[in-house]
Amino acid sequence: MDLRLNNKLALVTGSTAGIGYAIAKSLATEGVQVYVNGRDQNKVDRTVQKLIAETGNKNIKGIAADFSNKQQVENLTAILPEVDILVNNVGIFEPKEFKAITDEDWFKFYEVNVLSGIRLSRAYFDKMIAKNWGRIIFISSESALQIPAEMIHYGMTKTAQIAVARGLAELTQGTAVTVNSVLPGPTLSEGVGDFIDSLAKDQGVTNTQVEKDFFANVRGTSILKRFITTEEIANLVTYVASPLSAATNGASLRADGGVIKTAF
Repeated sequence: MDLRLNNKLALVTGSTAGIGYAIAKSLATEGVQVYVNGRDQNKVDRTVQKLIAETGNKNIKGIAADFSNKQQVENLTAILPEVDILVNNVGIFEPKEFKAITDEDWFKFYEVNVLSGIRLSRAYFDKMIAKNWGRIIFISSESALQIPAEMIHYGMTKTAQIAVARGLAELTQGTAVTVNSVLPGPTLSEGVGDFIDSLAKDQGVTNTQVEKDFFANVRGTSILKRFITTEEIANLVTYVASPLSAATNGASLRADGGVIKTAF
C-alpha cells in the first residue's frame, strides 16, 4: 500500500531508541524526511547514521533538545520552523509510591510529557492550518485509561495528552489537519528489554518465563499475552501520519494488545 508520504517532513521527539526510533524508521522507509531527536547530540548523530544505513533514506537529520528546558525547545523550533508531521513521543516514567512523589516530580513529569507536546504543537499547528495539511500525533499510553498505582504521576500525564490532542482536533474543523493520540500497551522497548534481562538473571529463569509471569500477574487483562513490538506501534503511527487516514481525527487509537478491558 502506498501511504503517500514521500517527501513529507516529520519531527519525532525522543526517537534515538524504543518506540520513537521505530516510528522514525517506519516513516523514513516510506520516504519521509525525518528529524530524530534526543538529549545527547552524539547519540542523535549516531541514530541518524544508523537510520540512513537501515532505510537507504538519506533525508534524515537530527536535533538535540532536552524537553525539560523551555529554551532548548525554542531553539529546536527556530532550527526547524515548520513540519508536516509532528510525533510527540518523548516521555519519562518512574515507578514511585504516591506519598513519595514530590511537587518537583509532578512538575517535571508534566513539563516533559505534556508541555513538550503543547509547546511544539503551538509552534507548528497554525502553519499546518495555513497550508491545509498536517498531522499531530501524541504517543500516550494505556496507562492514560488504567492509571498505574505505582506511578500515578506518569498516568496523569498520559491522560492529559489525550485531552490536549482532542482539544486541538476540535480546532481543525473543515481542514485537512488531524490530531490524534496513540495508546501503546506494554511494549518491548529498550528499557523494558533490559529490565526483563535483569529480572530473569536475578530469578534464575528465562526471559520467556518473566514475560509469561508479567502477563499473568501484572497485566492479566492482556489478550495478546506478550509484549508488543515497537514496530507494531510504529505501523499504526505511520498510517495515522499518512493522507490515507484523513477520516481519523480527535481519536484515541489503542495498540494495547487488549489490555484495556473495554471495546470503547
